[in-house]
Amino acid sequence: IDLSADFRLKLETTYSEWYGEKHQAPHLLKKTVYGLPEFHRKEIQKASLIANPGCYPTSAVLALAPLLREGGIDLDSIVVDSKSGVSGAGRSVSEDKQFIEAHEGVKAYKVASHRHTPEIEQELSFLAETPLKISFTPHLIPMSRGILTTAYVHFSNSISLEKVHKLYQKFYPSEPFVRVCPAGQFPNTSHVRGTNFCDIGVAVDPRVNRIIVVSAIDNLVKGASGQAIQNMNIRFGWDETTGLLTPGFVP
Repeated sequence: IDLSADFRLKLETTYSEWYGEKHQAPHLLKKTVYGLPEFHRKEIQKASLIANPGCYPTSAVLALAPLLREGGIDLDSIVVDSKSGVSGAGRSVSEDKQFIEAHEGVKAYKVASHRHTPEIEQELSFLAETPLKISFTPHLIPMSRGILTTAYVHFSNSISLEKVHKLYQKFYPSEPFVRVCPAGQFPNTSHVRGTNFCDIGVAVDPRVNRIIVVSAIDNLVKGASGQAIQNMNIRFGWDETTGLLTPGFVP
């Protein structure tokens, strides 16, 4: 179960384009399974190499999947806006991650160039069964952990909040780590902090024919090591929730 980005992208050329270097083990790409359990559970059960997803893609793909499978949306209109705690930017030392730089400020970074963009597009294309591209902008916010993603999609026909909410409830009826918020309510990163849960809330703005989806995860758990444990449990035939039902931090 690989936590790096080396095996998340299916195409060697895409990896080279976004990571600026030649892939060192392209022969392993064909045997790799993308480790997002909600959509690749059967493949994970027998995989010899599992690519653990990135944190931003996990939050974005889980948020948008029901709409892509249902259809009726404008695939060229998808915009993903994500905000991450400082730990989401990695452990390497840099000026912008120092306390004095990150505290009491919010900023966008790697605008239109973040390496998670092709990963998000790859999985959304899989769900939509057609190639698509998105606009993705990440932001760094002054907290240690957590990701809040807001996704915007245009829809072609009139649709109610009730219908969209039921779509999400029907799509995630028994996923152990995806929780759909009650209609009209939205997730908070504090509610998933330290857990493997992804909370999702939906809204409909009829004035501009737009569906708005908000998701929240802990980037260090469902966005990283927790999802790796979830994949391990699936691969070895253990209960998928083993070791992952610890209550979140309070406060």
